[in-house]
Amino acid sequence: MTALERRTKALLVEDDPNIVDLIRSNLAVRGFETSSCGEGARALELFETEAPDIVLLDLMLPDVDGFELCREMRERSTASIIVVSARGGQSDKVAALNYGADDYITKPFGIEELLARITAALRRSRPAELAVAPAQRIEAGELVIDLELQLVTRGGETVHLTPTEFALLRELALNRGKLLTHAQLLRRVWGPGYATETEYVRVYVRRLRSKLERKDGPAVIVTQPRAGYRFMPG
Repeated sequence: MTALERRTKALLVEDDPNIVDLIRSNLAVRGFETSSCGEGARALELFETEAPDIVLLDLMLPDVDGFELCREMRERSTASIIVVSARGGQSDKVAALNYGADDYITKPFGIEELLARITAALRRSRPAELAVAPAQRIEAGELVIDLELQLVTRGGETVHLTPTEFALLRELALNRGKLLTHAQLLRRVWGPGYATETEYVRVYVRRLRSKLERKDGPAVIVTQPRAGYRFMPG
């Protein structure tokens, strides 16, 4: 993992002191400013006051439901959220993604894998640092996607997307009409280590559709069963 900006703020919501020490020490040597707590109510306070770039969230907290805490954080901010939990069931992972998490890692975890996932999440939240394709503005029906400003409007009204939602939409829109497989989208949006996490794409495509498509309007993202997705095919 390459060094990240020293101003990068992390919020660690975890009640196991051993895990807190492990993660804090590894983030500290990489220049992160890390706050931590083991209670949901305090976590929301720190989330508001510290405005972290990334949150590492345990689901099994003593005072609140971790899924609900994830939902509240997502409603308040587009900060990257990685769930770090001992709950390894597929249903837990899908639920966390539906509540707004960007990624999910199961305990016990390797610290290098966690650090790689943090790097990937921050990369998605900072698309301006990446090379942008020549087309800075994409129009599709009433949708306007401004890649430079990272702004999406529908019928002139701003559509609020999380960094991961925008990264997925950007990849689809830049390949308008072209079939992109689950594996391609996972590699390009989440990273090379995610090629088999097909539920990530399914959940986030649903999230995009709910924000971009009108109930009786045309499809923005079309599914090709067992293959992948197309953005606004001609």
